[in-house]
Amino acid sequence: MLFQMYVITDMSTDEDYYAYLSEVYKEDYDSDFFPRFSKVFLICMYSFACIFGVSGNALVLIIFVFYEKVKTVTDIFLVSLATADLCFLGTLPFWAYSAAHEWIFGTLACQVIRGFYTLNLYGSMLTLTCVTIERYFSVVQATKVHISQSKRTIWGKVICIFLWIVSLAFALPQFTYSTQAKHDKVVCRANYSSLQMEQSIEVTQMSLGFFCPMLVMLFCYFTIINTLLKAKGFNKHKSVKIVFAIVMTFICTQAPYNLLKLIRVMDRHVLLSKYYEYALIITEAIAYFHSCLNPVLYFFIGVKFRKNLKKIVKNIRCAGRQQMAKQWQTTEDGGSKTCTASNNVEETSLHLL
Repeated sequence: MLFQMYVITDMSTDEDYYAYLSEVYKEDYDSDFFPRFSKVFLICMYSFACIFGVSGNALVLIIFVFYEKVKTVTDIFLVSLATADLCFLGTLPFWAYSAAHEWIFGTLACQVIRGFYTLNLYGSMLTLTCVTIERYFSVVQATKVHISQSKRTIWGKVICIFLWIVSLAFALPQFTYSTQAKHDKVVCRANYSSLQMEQSIEVTQMSLGFFCPMLVMLFCYFTIINTLLKAKGFNKHKSVKIVFAIVMTFICTQAPYNLLKLIRVMDRHVLLSKYYEYALIITEAIAYFHSCLNPVLYFFIGVKFRKNLKKIVKNIRCAGRQQMAKQWQTTEDGGSKTCTASNNVEETSLHLL
């Protein structure tokens, strides 16, 4: 995945690139600071993102599904987004182990895990594009579009399923061509039959699945912001602030890494630069780290999210107090039981609040 270097030669396959690199640069990289840096940096970033991302996105699902009840189209898309992030974050322990040692999980796991990253990337990008378009019609075209909430919700679910089918199509090359390979160490990477094939796949994925949706989102938000600045009820569109923050965070964390990947495919000379390798590692870690940022945005920007989080904390505290009261009740005499019963009534009323 990461400890990968390519060199521009007359060779036409990735196997040739790795073999050439192993012979020419092996001694230099064995004694270099780069492997030690990447090992420590990646393990720390993957572990941090996995721990906080899984807990944060699980909390998002609990709040949206059980407290806010997924009432709007935007809620459907945000639940889809959190589910995709959870699936992807579950793969980070494999990458952390691979960074610390080497890839030991086989070709099938390599295909699934690399495919999940690509599926999450394009699924998130297309989902956020649809959220942006939905916000665009709600704000800019509010007087022209009249669709009931129930129909909007049904269409939202249908569109969400369609988006993931399209994302799966984008991720098929990673599911198909990823493989476990042995070079200086065992790695998990994509092994295309030719450089031309790799370039075609990468350029198509980036163009249709990343840069085109990004342009659509930027256009929509430019129009939305322009409309809100002219309107009197700017504060009524708080949900726009949340979605805008999510979209901009996604673009800022994903764009640098994807630009470097595109440069790598188009010009192999850049891979002779160690600075490029450092940049690739750092931007890839930032791109992976994105999956645990959305819950933070919800907390600091979303008022309803904070209220529901307080409810969860209060319910947990009340449940803990009730459990302690029951334990105390079983160890006391009849007079203490009467006192405990009155305390339980108080705790129950607190729980209902």
